[in-house]
Amino acid sequence: MSAGSRISRASCDSFRATVRACRASASSSRRAQASASSARREHGIDARAAVLRTIGVDGVDAESRKLIFDDDRRGLRLLLLKPADVPSYVAYGAADLGIVGKDILLEQEPDVYEPLDLGFGVCRLVVAEPRALWERDDPSRWSWVRVATKYPRLTEQYFSSRGVQVEIVRLDGSIELAPLVGLAERIVDLVQSGETLRANGLVEVAEIARSTARLIVNRASMKTEHRAITDLCDDMKRGAVKVSS
Repeated sequence: MSAGSRISRASCDSFRATVRACRASASSSRRAQASASSARREHGIDARAAVLRTIGVDGVDAESRKLIFDDDRRGLRLLLLKPADVPSYVAYGAADLGIVGKDILLEQEPDVYEPLDLGFGVCRLVVAEPRALWERDDPSRWSWVRVATKYPRLTEQYFSSRGVQVEIVRLDGSIELAPLVGLAERIVDLVQSGETLRANGLVEVAEIARSTARLIVNRASMKTEHRAITDLCDDMKRGAVKVSS
């Protein structure tokens, strides 16, 4: 790798990482940094860490409280970030590349390249409501709704496109709790198996979008470190195929 490339990742409640990667060349000994987000167990790093291992990166300790890990062999620095922060690190150049969920990209619309669908972290963004309401509800008759979500922009877009006025209650966690305590009758949230919805007496009403982990690249870095980043992207693509197979 030549001078400096960075990476980040994310997916539905999964590993969002930013990595700054730099390979040393004959003319440059500068080392790249890599930042990786949410590599802790609570964010589900298994598939993300597995992909990194396939390209020779195996130094992220999910139990550690450290936020930066160095991979001296490949000249990478991994930064552990919150999922929603990954696009900002890449867009503003603090990381050259990142792995992040499509749900985050749709919500934030960061100014980055999105060259690769890594295929893991599959989940869906859905509208859900309590079963008792669902049994008598008719979505075609909605005119005004109050919805709890951590995806305000996508929620606004979805309901506005259907001519429905929406009051959005912005939450960052435990979205399923909102209908149970009367904060909002409906929610918009990510689901994988749907077990959490069912456990809380909620029923899916509509699907807004589907999400998988995507590789994103800083626009300036793609131009200045094109060869190094392209090589790393190719490695990540092969790694994702190995993990998925």
